[in-house]
Amino acid sequence: MKERLATLHVICMVSDFFYPNVGGVEEHIFQLSQCLLARGHKVVVVTHVYGDRRGVRYMTNGLKVYYLPIQTFYNQSVLPTFITSIPLLRNIFLRERVTIVHGHSAFSTMAHESMNLARAMGLKSVFTDHSLFGFADMSAIVTNNLLSLSLADVNHCICVSYVGKENTVLRANVEQEKVSVIPNALDSQVFKPNPAKRPKDKINVIVMSRLMYRKGVDLQPAIIRYICQHYPYVNFIIGGDGPKRSLLEEVRDDVGAARLCLLGAVPHGQVHSVLVKGHIFLNTSLTEAFCIAICEAVCSGLQVVSTNVGGIPEVLPAHLIHLAHPNVASLTEKLELAIRLEETGGGVGPWEMHLQVRNTYLWSDVMRRTEIVYSKVHEQESSADLVHRIPRLWYKKCGLVAGWFMMFLVTLQFLILKLCDTLWPAEGVKVHLCELDRVARRSARRVIVIEGYTAVNGEEIVVLHDRQRCCVAVNIEERLFLRDIQKCRDHIDHDDHKSVEHTAGLGNDVLV
Repeated sequence: MKERLATLHVICMVSDFFYPNVGGVEEHIFQLSQCLLARGHKVVVVTHVYGDRRGVRYMTNGLKVYYLPIQTFYNQSVLPTFITSIPLLRNIFLRERVTIVHGHSAFSTMAHESMNLARAMGLKSVFTDHSLFGFADMSAIVTNNLLSLSLADVNHCICVSYVGKENTVLRANVEQEKVSVIPNALDSQVFKPNPAKRPKDKINVIVMSRLMYRKGVDLQPAIIRYICQHYPYVNFIIGGDGPKRSLLEEVRDDVGAARLCLLGAVPHGQVHSVLVKGHIFLNTSLTEAFCIAICEAVCSGLQVVSTNVGGIPEVLPAHLIHLAHPNVASLTEKLELAIRLEETGGGVGPWEMHLQVRNTYLWSDVMRRTEIVYSKVHEQESSADLVHRIPRLWYKKCGLVAGWFMMFLVTLQFLILKLCDTLWPAEGVKVHLCELDRVARRSARRVIVIEGYTAVNGEEIVVLHDRQRCCVAVNIEERLFLRDIQKCRDHIDHDDHKSVEHTAGLGNDVLV
């Protein structure tokens, strides 16, 4: 029997990184949103414009995505202004009746601004950190200070590995009790071995990553040249794009296009078709909180050679991964070991690998653990008053100098919100009631109250539901909006209501 929910949440996922962009953060947001929708929660995604993708778009299972008309500033992130996006984000939060704002990625400016605005509006905020940062160089110092300012007022943080949790607690000055560890996941039904796709007389080494410095692309040219020189039957297939692509193009000119194939950016839906062509997966990352790519490779039946940095040693058991130091000599040694095992057949079989990891990282488990965080955050008290916010930001977290700066921004944000409340009152913002029917149909309870959904006059929205019949009742100005009322006569007392004609603007809803 499906577990019953006590509370359904309205979650707004916010990040600069989302579809059509390809990456681990984008995949995490999409898959988690799909699982939460299936669970019965309402989820919307907010990101910036991508090319001609602007406005509101709907994805699989009705996932609503807002592509805001904000141009990127650096590395696909918008310019950090803190205040210019307040009217637009406020309208979305009110329009969708958001109760929890969930920001993703420390590199996302939009996520930090949305979480801070959520706290100013009295909403709950959750942050998921997908990356690791250093402490010594100037860029890391500046980034860590800005992150500590942003996370000073969030309700809870999520990291994808225990190393990531330690890193976030230290660099952002967050209490460890407010940080949970929830790893990434993969769809094991998609990533299955297919040995028939592999060449019999060659060994293919697969690399799938962004071609940038922190992915260790600078180490790959020397490794490829050495392996191609000493192992004429070993070829490389590299998927991904980035600023370091020119380095690999030079190597391709040296060893030949037959030995090194550069695929460019590969959509996530096509990653499996590339992995099944290989025997060995090579990961050269210099820093990594949680590398889901190596999980996808093992699930597809490939041996994995990877650097032992960040949270990578936590991801897979020792017999399924060859860990190396982040240098050319160590990676080459482990890659040669994997090649010899492939030649002799002494490694773990493809299907045995798949069976060992297919139930280890599941999106349903990630959703369940994230849902626990949401419920914990939902029960916390939330105050948007400056009297309560400023001490949290200034005295406890930000220090003297940064505290004054943060106090100024928070006060300015408060004044802009008051101006928005005057110009565009919350009562005048149109609520998307049609979304409630889909939410109700996914609930397993007979009668529930969806907390967070409120009518314009402050009345609660009640969902009456059983496995066969469903209706949504919204008390607005002493009238009752019902969905499929004919199917719900045994749940509703109609003595005090009279049927009238179809109500415009509510789709198939009927006003009674």
